Amino acid sequence: MPWHFERVAGPFRGATMGLAWDGSGMLFCAVDEERILRFDPETGTIEEFRKYTQRTSGIAWGPDNILFGSQEAGRRIIAFMPDGSARQTAYKLNGCFHNQPVDLIVDRSCRIWFCDPHSARRPPGVFVFPPLPHASVLRLERASHRQWNLQQGTYDTVAPRALLLSADETVLYVADGEVGQSVSRELRAYPIASDGSMGCFSVLHSFGTDYRGEHRGIEGMCLDSGGNIVACAGWQKSGPGPLIYVFAQSGAVLETHALPIDLPNRCAFGDANLTSLYVTSMDGCLYRTTHIRRRGHAANFVSVLPRAI
Repeated sequence: MPWHFERVAGPFRGATMGLAWDGSGMLFCAVDEERILRFDPETGTIEEFRKYTQRTSGIAWGPDNILFGSQEAGRRIIAFMPDGSARQTAYKLNGCFHNQPVDLIVDRSCRIWFCDPHSARRPPGVFVFPPLPHASVLRLERASHRQWNLQQGTYDTVAPRALLLSADETVLYVADGEVGQSVSRELRAYPIASDGSMGCFSVLHSFGTDYRGEHRGIEGMCLDSGGNIVACAGWQKSGPGPLIYVFAQSGAVLETHALPIDLPNRCAFGDANLTSLYVTSMDGCLYRTTHIRRRGHAANFVSVLPRAI
């Protein structure tokens, strides 16, 4: 049965990205406007949740009503506190500033995993601190209430774009590779040890090339209630076009659903019982499909925050 997507918000200036369901509304990032917005599915209204977000492109819930964001312009992972303040985490790896993070996820131990690729768009101001020589998945762990330690997770990624934890948090799924880098765009599965270290990956899916050019890989992922990976990928330039993929944990493609938009960025379940799927895209809009006979996996941290700050 085809999934029918409707536009529920936008267009905003620039791309929309990062999605996070707060229990009664969907948060999403208007990246170029440097705002996090909130869509209320009951009323269809949009409210400003945060502003001055320094091109935050990924958001994820942690414990105690804390929303974490990956700030591409700020080159840091930030904690948006419930009282309206913000706290930065560790931003140096072996004494050097990390790159420009684009996506993140928080596990039950409050470890923050994030993609740290190189970016063609340099941060504002004087570029004093050069990027790292590698583009990796990094991991933040608490050293104390306010202090964090930063660790390198992957040593074999080229351009990590999106990541997702399995329901039991023993596997980290990573979408690696960008168009134009002469490498495959892959969906990888990394086993996670109890200490957070990552083992050798398995390739679950690889995006190829056709006569029109390279296929655009995965930009966003979420988990359904059966532990399957729901991902958005593709574009109109080549390949099968912009699609929602449903992958089994083995990498088998269970379903694909055409998107009515080009260049999808992120996807996440929301609404009552997590029965709707939301998608952001490069066209600056927020889309939703309902009654899809799939439900989202209940997040570790879901709570209703104040409507706006």
